[in-house]
Amino acid sequence: MLDIRSIDELARRVQEAIPPGLREAGGDLHKHIRVGLQTGLGKLDLVTREEFDVQRAVLLRTREKVELLERMVELLEARLEAFTGPNH
Repeated sequence: MLDIRSIDELARRVQEAIPPGLREAGGDLHKHIRVGLQTGLGKLDLVTREEFDVQRAVLLRTREKVELLERMVELLEARLEAFTGPNH
């Protein structure tokens, strides 16, 4: 779900970018911009910041585990080579 405050802020910025003459012509311009932004952004496949942060933490933990496993494989390969010789 998108943060309404963020959409309101974005709608305000869009409204401020519209020339003053056009701004005065539409009394509900801010409301229409906000609704348009909500509709358009709602159709996008977006995640919340919280969901993003959770997935980022999972990815970091996974990366740490992969790096540990890589080091363990390198160590095991070195031990195997020392035991069997470099040609085996």
